[in-house]
Amino acid sequence: MQLVDNDTVILRQLTALFESTKDKGTIWLTHKRLTHDGEDATMSDGGAQDDKEYPCLIRLTDGKTANFSTHVPPSDLVKFHTAYGTLLKSSLTTLRKRDKKRERQRAEQLTKRKQRMAEPVLVNGPKRGNGRRKRQRQVRAAARQERAKDRVAKMQEKAQAQTSMSA
Repeated sequence: MQLVDNDTVILRQLTALFESTKDKGTIWLTHKRLTHDGEDATMSDGGAQDDKEYPCLIRLTDGKTANFSTHVPPSDLVKFHTAYGTLLKSSLTTLRKRDKKRERQRAEQLTKRKQRMAEPVLVNGPKRGNGRRKRQRQVRAAARQERAKDRVAKMQEKAQAQTSMSA
């Protein structure tokens, strides 16, 4: 990762990355408080308050070729953020709006599917004679519903096991 000057070079590099990824692409920007001074770390009391101001570490990458970082001292942070904000406002005009109608439809379909799984399939009608086929369809629907419930339970157990392993 290349360490560059914060006022000029990093903003030019960011502009160039926005231009190169205008149609398609991703840019990662990270802001962190820089606490490492290059010295050995020493433990201090938890109750003691630090009045020290720390610089901000800003990293910029497209995930492939461009990797840049800069240190912004606390005195220049406001100036840097104003320039950075205007650059973001001018460059992020190509973003698409979310399709809320489609999201709402998918959410409604999901709730309907969950409701159908929650209510049992009633199997009624004669085993022989008129209505036999209707009853057979109901029996098959009840079996499908049971299999679907088993699949959902297995998926939930698997997801729960993964979250407990990662935690």
